[in-house]
Amino acid sequence: MSNLSGELIDGRYELIRQIATGGMATIYEALDSRLDRKVAVKIMHPHLANDEEFVTRFIREAKAAAALTHPNIVAVQDQGWNQGGSPAVFIVMELIEGHTLRDYLFERGSLSVAETLRFLAPILSGLSAAHKIGIIHRDLKPENILIANNGRVKIADFGLARGDALGMTMTVESSVILGSVSYLPPEQVQRGMTDSRSDVYSIGIVAFELLTGRKPFEGQTPIEIAYKHVNEKVPAPSSFKATIPASIDALIVKATSNDPDDRYPDAESFLQDVLLVQNVIDPQRNQLSLELDIPPLPVRDKSRKIPRVSTPQAPPISGTVPPMATNKTTKKANKKSGARPTRAETSARVKRNRLIALLIVLALLVGGWFVFVGPGVRVVVPSVAGMSVDEANAALEPLGLTSVVASEVFDEDVPKGKIISSKPGGGGKVSAGGSVAFTLSKGAERYDVPDLKGLTPEAAGSLIAESNLSVGTITQEFNPDVALGTVVSSNPKAGTSVKRGEVINLAISQGAELVPLTSYIGKSGEQALNELTDAGFDVTTNYVYSDSVPVTAVVSQTPDTPTAAKGAKIVLEISQGSAWVYIPNVYSLNVKEAKKMLTDLEFVVTVKGSGTKKVTNISPKVGAKVKRGSKVTITVG
Repeated sequence: MSNLSGELIDGRYELIRQIATGGMATIYEALDSRLDRKVAVKIMHPHLANDEEFVTRFIREAKAAAALTHPNIVAVQDQGWNQGGSPAVFIVMELIEGHTLRDYLFERGSLSVAETLRFLAPILSGLSAAHKIGIIHRDLKPENILIANNGRVKIADFGLARGDALGMTMTVESSVILGSVSYLPPEQVQRGMTDSRSDVYSIGIVAFELLTGRKPFEGQTPIEIAYKHVNEKVPAPSSFKATIPASIDALIVKATSNDPDDRYPDAESFLQDVLLVQNVIDPQRNQLSLELDIPPLPVRDKSRKIPRVSTPQAPPISGTVPPMATNKTTKKANKKSGARPTRAETSARVKRNRLIALLIVLALLVGGWFVFVGPGVRVVVPSVAGMSVDEANAALEPLGLTSVVASEVFDEDVPKGKIISSKPGGGGKVSAGGSVAFTLSKGAERYDVPDLKGLTPEAAGSLIAESNLSVGTITQEFNPDVALGTVVSSNPKAGTSVKRGEVINLAISQGAELVPLTSYIGKSGEQALNELTDAGFDVTTNYVYSDSVPVTAVVSQTPDTPTAAKGAKIVLEISQGSAWVYIPNVYSLNVKEAKKMLTDLEFVVTVKGSGTKKVTNISPKVGAKVKRGSKVTITVG
């Protein structure tokens, strides 16, 4: 939109200069001519002023902030429509001279633990006031947290706020588009549902960024970042900055849990734990002050008495009142008469007050002894969450405290052997020489999927239940190697470590799958081999002699049944002709030629004589019928 600096809005607000601009509106520094004070005027972009939904959302911000009265929330002072001059829908707010938390991060990179906690306390204090009246901010990020020049922390921009006090909510699409994706809680991305726990998540991400100087998830696109918020856990800040203590890790991990039920229920609960951790990290610090806020005004001690002032004498009613004798005159008179001066009598009231004062002093002395020296001495317990037992004992022993492991439980987030919580917790107090009870993590609760192959469904179900798992879907499949009606496999597979109650799906064997089997006896052996292999059978061929079946035809097939299991082994015997053959005439052939002819007929040839002369005799005689492989003798000469 064009720069409106110099314009007079609603006949009252003179726009001085443009401060910032965003997707919905532009903010100007302005002068309230009626009250002669500087203010901030937020004016909606003209092209959005015709959109009823945007106008409604814009006005909702004014109502949301106007419903809140808190030193850590930017105050809204007015809202309206410009009646003359440039058309404009506007909100008037207090002017905060300073910078945003984002500017502070750009300058510093990251903050120390103590500085981060000093920022979090006023932020959560203001947010707590909103949560108490049912208002959820839904767009908390460093850009919407202002730091005034005097150190006052202010939450701004309730443009995405919703709640019962506002009378309406926003759609999933608008909230995801308008909200800053790096700070959106998983439930807002998935379902568009938000409550006070959603603001807690966003503040947890802001705290993570203050501590580490980076956001927990990075990505090329907003959708990629949103996907990580939904499907991944926010890492502990100490994984990026080793100096961050376990107590801070515990705060951030709890505030940014993917499951809203595991987070702080509201900003007030989060604030209480922040103050406890502050007290542990810096016990000498005054917990009633906030370094980033205006110091509290001094309060006069009401118990202090007003100094007594002499009351002037009233004028005498008549002029005959005799003058009052002075002390000096009285002393002379007493001296002359020989009387001793009398001492003033102490009143009962004074005696009573002196007794009460004495009792109070005695009570304070006894109470001080009891608290600081006697059995009433209380020791502040440090936070030991995330430590091993040895590390925790090392922190407790200098304080004269002992420990006991009260229980061990499974925990998805805390590693095995580390402390989940203590009683009293960090910042709590215990008598001097007292004991602190630990709840120790047994690590993630995992169970191995048992080997179920070959078991009946009933037996497999019993074994699954004994392993603290549950039976899921049961499907049927053909399997020639596993008996009919027993388990073929499980999903997840046997030996896989899974959570308690994990669903185990079973596949049950239907035995071998039967398919039609054609008989190929008397048919071509090559055809039989190709077609049976294509049908999924394991085919083996043997060659045999046959006097009745032609060469290369199938003599026999095993099995020779109408059906067979798919993948079954089929044996084919293929004819290689008759086993009998006739002795050929090799007379007049030389030795080499005669020997080749007889060998081709599968005879075993023996040669009598020497040289390369022609055959003169053969035994058995020419034309004799003999089996292949028989011995034949030829004579050369």
